[in-house]
Amino acid sequence: MSLPLPSSDALAASQALQRMIAAEIADQGGAIPFSRFMELALYAPNLGYYSGGAAKLGRDGDFTTSPEISPLFGATLARAAAAIMAQSGPNIIEFGAGTGKLAHDVLTTLGELGVRIDSYTIIELSGELRARQQDALKDFPQVRWTHDFPDAFRGVVLANEVLDAMPVELVLRDGGRWQRQMVTVDAGRFAFAPGAPDAALLDQIARQIPDADTLQDGYLTEIHPVGCGFMRSLAQMFKGGKGAAILVDYGFPAHEYYFDERTSGTLMCHYRHHAHPDPFYLPGLQDITAHVDFTAMALAAHGAGLDVLGYMSQAAFLLAAGIGDLLLRTDPEDALRYLPQSKAVQKLVSPAEMGELFKVLIVGSGVDADPAIERADRSHKL
Repeated sequence: MSLPLPSSDALAASQALQRMIAAEIADQGGAIPFSRFMELALYAPNLGYYSGGAAKLGRDGDFTTSPEISPLFGATLARAAAAIMAQSGPNIIEFGAGTGKLAHDVLTTLGELGVRIDSYTIIELSGELRARQQDALKDFPQVRWTHDFPDAFRGVVLANEVLDAMPVELVLRDGGRWQRQMVTVDAGRFAFAPGAPDAALLDQIARQIPDADTLQDGYLTEIHPVGCGFMRSLAQMFKGGKGAAILVDYGFPAHEYYFDERTSGTLMCHYRHHAHPDPFYLPGLQDITAHVDFTAMALAAHGAGLDVLGYMSQAAFLLAAGIGDLLLRTDPEDALRYLPQSKAVQKLVSPAEMGELFKVLIVGSGVDADPAIERADRSHKL
């Protein structure tokens, strides 16, 4: 690979993280599950990608998210959130708030709509991003930060590109059986090694992969126990209140995720706006993600007591929630202002851009989705 070289400080941080991971591998008898490697690479205190100090978003970061593309993304989510909060409570929790752009646009739009917000709580693991959020949101006294789920909650949960960054298990079909992909150290470098799956992982495979035992040898894919656990935690939080979670991410329903032809899974890494498949490249300096199995997320939420209120493409959601109306608030005759906004909206909704790859899953308790969003629902395809 030909990728940009890191600074000497960044390289030293990555090397320190590599030593930490290698020490844990040695302590665990020579191998750890890939899910644990991914957890450490992303979240090890002070050194992991999300817990360290490197810039992650924007021109100097590794990727760009929908809120960075257009303020109309957050404004549209605000309209959907307002309809839910009218049935639950004037509170929002956002997981992984990035630069704070989404929170800023949501709060600004809700203010314009005259919707009162008692609290906007951000659950953020990255110290670097939290500092950027605090600066971006200093004019909004409702915003606070925490690390924990509340015991009970009434309102709306927002999670944009959160599920894809949760650690996954890698599993490989070999000799008619499933192997758990482990990570070891070979000649001073991280490498994959085969391992036996435990009963819990075998059960997750059976529940998550349609016709799991018919896939061919050499088939590599991901299993999402952490993401499913997150959905169950949302359900527990809503048991003492009511509201809904709007989860936006890239992924597929199970019958599309586990195509016979998708033999290498969906794991992908992002470094300085370059995408590549090597999870062992400069741990701590690159993002590691996997597409979301939305069927597994919906089943986990439903099994824990939540209602599946909607599932649709990002394009269908944004259009149903009124992004077209918001765009037309700018006069199309004012080309200098309208054309950049129109181009950004096109990127968000175009099937060739983000419109179809990104999906929206809405789960909740004690509330109904807006009728326009209900009409766009495609949860029967999960």
